[in-house]
Amino acid sequence: MLAHPRRLQQITILGATGSIGGSTLDVVHRHRQRYAVFALTASTQVDRLAGLCQRFNPKYAVMADVASAERLRRILHEAGNQTEVLAGAEALAEVSSATEVDIVMSAIVGAAGLKPTLAAVRAGKKVLLANKETLVMSGALFMDEVAKSGAVLLPIDSEHNAVFQALPHDYQSNPDAAGVRRILLTASGGPFRNTPLDQLEQVTPEQACAHPTWQMGKKISVDSATMMNKGLEVIEAHWLFAVPPQRIEVIVHPQSVIHSMVDYVDGSVVAQLGYPDMRIPIAHALAWPERIASGVSALDLFDIGTVSFERPSFERFPCLGLAYQSLQRGGLAPAVLNAANEEAVAAFLGRKLGFRAITEVITATLARADTSAPATSIEGVLDADAGARRIAREEIDRIFARRQVS
Repeated sequence: MLAHPRRLQQITILGATGSIGGSTLDVVHRHRQRYAVFALTASTQVDRLAGLCQRFNPKYAVMADVASAERLRRILHEAGNQTEVLAGAEALAEVSSATEVDIVMSAIVGAAGLKPTLAAVRAGKKVLLANKETLVMSGALFMDEVAKSGAVLLPIDSEHNAVFQALPHDYQSNPDAAGVRRILLTASGGPFRNTPLDQLEQVTPEQACAHPTWQMGKKISVDSATMMNKGLEVIEAHWLFAVPPQRIEVIVHPQSVIHSMVDYVDGSVVAQLGYPDMRIPIAHALAWPERIASGVSALDLFDIGTVSFERPSFERFPCLGLAYQSLQRGGLAPAVLNAANEEAVAAFLGRKLGFRAITEVITATLARADTSAPATSIEGVLDADAGARRIAREEIDRIFARRQVS
């Protein structure tokens, strides 16, 4: 008797034109017998999304604004493509929660990814979380929604995916019995790991985006250079794995081969290794609990040769310290931290702010913003985010004016 063919799993990719979106589509293309693209979304990169629509023929494409959507609609119509084009935040939520969708890849960078990811969770989808800001901003609220809806939440950041793989399969149902002593998050140290501190003020956006081991977007590359990326991952790990901040440790590992580790009370340390390629965690999460080929070569340990580890310097990477402090403070502090960082990084990339002034803006914003209230609603979190951005922009303008005078 012939077996019934497997139904194609429908996937929505939020942030399809970014590096995570591209890696996801590469894995999907390799497994066309398993997956089909339901929807692709982008901010304003019309031409790039048009090319992806031509290649993958999604049912829907979503742009951030009406003007970009109209331009995409014209391009696809002229090409004879039948993809329906939508625009705006409500459309993002719709393609994330649609009945036909099985999997949602949340890869929109920054706070903009919160609402559509939450919509996917509330609809009980299998959510592949590459947008760390979602948990940074609304950790307890978001995890409560996951528990209520029965959604399957799988981490895509290479570090959290590595921890997920190194934990017992029943960890989420009984974390206290797992015997976990520490979560060890590895960090490459970025491009300025050994740069003299007095030279960091002269760092350019091009230098900050030249990551030594990973190919990433500009914003996350700058976050890696300041190590704010790792600080946000500490906050994310706290919520994903229910581990207190003092049991989450960051270790600088320049080779980026060991993606993270779990230290157990019996003295065992379990690590996940692989080449620094995001297709590995993406393939793992897409097929979980099965395994599929990612397109990445098998790790050659003889080629790697040596691995090394260092303690991170909080003097060199003050953003890492700010993230730990915000997590300990709790409430709305992580949301304020994230908003201030996004504004400061954008100003740095726009050459309005020096590299070391990123930390200055974040510190000043945390000092001025009201973070005492608990994060009891998504609306409250978004209000705190908006308020922090206003303060951060004021601080950026103040620093920019000071530089102009000097």
